Amino acid sequence: MTDFLNLRGKRALITAGTKGTGAATVRLFRELGAQVLTTARARPKNLPEELFVEADLTTEEGCAIVAEATRRRHGGVDVIVHMLGGSSAAGGGFSALSEDDWHKELSLNLFPAVRLDRQLVPDMVARGNGVVVHVTSIQRVLPLPESTTAYAAAKAALSTYSKAMSKEVSPKGVRVVRVSPGWIETEASVHLAERLAKQAGTDLEGGKKMIMDGLGGIPLGRPAKPEEVANLIAFLASDRAASITGTEYTIDGGTVPTA
Repeated sequence: MTDFLNLRGKRALITAGTKGTGAATVRLFRELGAQVLTTARARPKNLPEELFVEADLTTEEGCAIVAEATRRRHGGVDVIVHMLGGSSAAGGGFSALSEDDWHKELSLNLFPAVRLDRQLVPDMVARGNGVVVHVTSIQRVLPLPESTTAYAAAKAALSTYSKAMSKEVSPKGVRVVRVSPGWIETEASVHLAERLAKQAGTDLEGGKKMIMDGLGGIPLGRPAKPEEVANLIAFLASDRAASITGTEYTIDGGTVPTA
């Protein structure tokens, strides 16, 4: 029986692949036969050295290191998954965000994708084949003004950049797609739920409900699992999705209340 989905022969770069959804995507791509390289500031002990490049992608130098390692080790790349993202800004609304806060959010959530694409996508265009997956966020359309204004704005910028890029390179054989997750049940989000639960005097499920209520509710009744997001990314990166480009796929359990 023929496999419905495989990534055999694909050379993939997946940023931020050492934990959470990034790690789930690395595992799945490898299971599906891809040759994977991932990157972060430090390598965890359970990740083989040959799969890893140590670099800080919030810097131009870090992006250059990863691009060069990709070319040197694998001779190029067929799939890029821009997983890196997050927010460290404090709460307090727009007026609490400093110049440094804005630079940090853009440096983490927008510029690494822009820089790596600039380094690696021209080779895809020259070959006439490749896939770029930009991982955005539902917060680009559903921002939380108390705490994530800069993060949401950076992800909105990433989404717009991705759409523009798709129009430019899709006629040349390179597909560009976006995956927009809602709340994903990673270790970090579980720790947040535990902290909220402790503060409120409830249990873990109560803490999760507090997060879901803060998002306006999740009709599915639970956050997405990292493996579920990885499944969507793998499909979009595969030849099964050969006619899909320029679009954004939301995976949020129904959180965003509009179509």
